Amino acid sequence: MSEIAARLAELEQLGLHRRTRLVSGPQGPSVVVDGRPALLLCSNNYLGLADHPCVREAAADAALRWGAGAGASRLVSGTMTVHRALEQRIAAFKGTAAALLFGSGYLANLGIVGALSRAGEVVFSDELNHASIIDGCRLSRAETFVYAHNDVEHLAWGLEQAGERASLIVTESVFSMDGDVAPLEQIASLAARHGGGGRRGVRVVVDEAHATGCIGPGGRGAVAAAGLDGEIDVVIGTLGKALGSYGAFAACSQEIAALLTNGARSLIFSTAPPPPAVVGAHAALDVLEAEPERVTRLQANARVLRAALAREGIDAPGSSTQIVPLIVGDATLAMDVCEAALRDGVFAQAIRPPTVPDGTSRLRLAVMATHSEDELREAARVLGRAALDIAGGAPFNSSAVENRTATEITRVPASG
Repeated sequence: MSEIAARLAELEQLGLHRRTRLVSGPQGPSVVVDGRPALLLCSNNYLGLADHPCVREAAADAALRWGAGAGASRLVSGTMTVHRALEQRIAAFKGTAAALLFGSGYLANLGIVGALSRAGEVVFSDELNHASIIDGCRLSRAETFVYAHNDVEHLAWGLEQAGERASLIVTESVFSMDGDVAPLEQIASLAARHGGGGRRGVRVVVDEAHATGCIGPGGRGAVAAAGLDGEIDVVIGTLGKALGSYGAFAACSQEIAALLTNGARSLIFSTAPPPPAVVGAHAALDVLEAEPERVTRLQANARVLRAALAREGIDAPGSSTQIVPLIVGDATLAMDVCEAALRDGVFAQAIRPPTVPDGTSRLRLAVMATHSEDELREAARVLGRAALDIAGGAPFNSSAVENRTATEITRVPASG
């Protein structure tokens, strides 16, 4: 057996082997996956805009007018009129002076954390932040302090220990695997407190990938919902989830946008987002602003699903958004429940380590505004039956969340 074959066999044994699934047709509330029709309950197309006629037509027209690709990086010849128009539109939507487009959310987080932190400084990162943030911290020359999930007391302790070395706090607003919301007001207050008194400023970066278009006034996100417009240094968002396209952005001041243009390596050394994706996202913003009821419908659908799951005896702790995690714990068991649900017509992908901490494998349910209430109630019944068939009862275990531990907490020594 080759080394690669042995590694693959080990992944199989641990229940961590992955494969791609083939979805036929657009990302609607129902799809054909691996040849079987199913209700789609694991897509980030939260507002149903990826297959909206206006968005599709705008993207198709952009391909005809401006081409399929941008042809170069942003700093060479890749910044086209469509990029600048969308940046201006996003800045207005997010209430910032400027916005800067990146090729993807992963590239945005990777580049922004690295550009805003330097050797000798400290980046403070929530333990459940997305892999792109974790990798941005790793590639940064700064030291990383990983604070316990949403634990502002732990964060405050770390800031005190770091003293003038502190530089950056980075967190998701809506956490992608748990569906809970960061305590943004307290984080912003801590940053302001520790940036005063002659200390070096503490900047705050908030990743709104799963909040933009989903919560807050007009779908403007958790920062707006918390009343923090103008108080967060960089708001990161994606074009590839609620806005139904592909790419990402940083909404910030003109000064920070200039720094990112000069220092974010993932922007400097990547081809600019393709015109069809850029124009498609612009059209999606048009639909969102014209139809804010989509945000209301999304939130209502999330409540319907949580209530339906509760009637089936299934606990979904912590979530207050369109992301509803069903914690199983064991990776193999999570996959078994996923496959059983798919056989009965519900596609809810199992999520396993390293995406989530060991012992917290789960089915991550993602609600869409375009689901009907009846579809969501039926999905809850299917998931309940799958749990009964596979485990002889509901395997979903909220204590798995409570018992998880951070695997990469760095204690920062006191300055001086």
